[in-house]
Amino acid sequence: MNFDFTIFKFINGFAGQSKILDVIGVFLAEYLPYLLVAILLIFIFYPKINKKENQIMMFVALISALISKFIVKNAILFFYSRPRPFIALAETHNLLPMNLGENFQSFPSGHAIFFFALAMGVYFYNKKLGLFFFVCAILIGLARIFVGVHWPTDIVGGAILGILTAFLVQKLYLRFTKKSL
Repeated sequence: MNFDFTIFKFINGFAGQSKILDVIGVFLAEYLPYLLVAILLIFIFYPKINKKENQIMMFVALISALISKFIVKNAILFFYSRPRPFIALAETHNLLPMNLGENFQSFPSGHAIFFFALAMGVYFYNKKLGLFFFVCAILIGLARIFVGVHWPTDIVGGAILGILTAFLVQKLYLRFTKKSL
């Protein structure tokens, strides 16, 4: 945990130092996720050349992300509880106020598990777009540490679980549609 604490303090230590950096961090942590989902939804209609493959990509990516966030994450939360950094450390720069009704458990990061599953699901069908989604997932993860709501291992754990869930969903999809990699 010392490694986790050290990395967290380093990244979160930049929060509160610059208004511009804080705005960028909050944007990446809170609003980039909506933009990524909107970009993915565009692939229902565009491009028309690979419309069927894009729909399959979107289906696999979204199912992977939803299963990882609402089944895998909740199963872990049932057995493991870890407080968020702003609860555990008084000196945390918390840039995202949380509502009383929100989940105050930190591991795994719901954003990381969702967006890494989404990125992996996209990557199976479109390597360039998948890499773009992975870069965005990494930025979201780093921003979640920066704004003080997650530990680094929450992000890494969420990334691993999201990617593994996407692999499982892809394997099941291929098995039930009789396709192979």
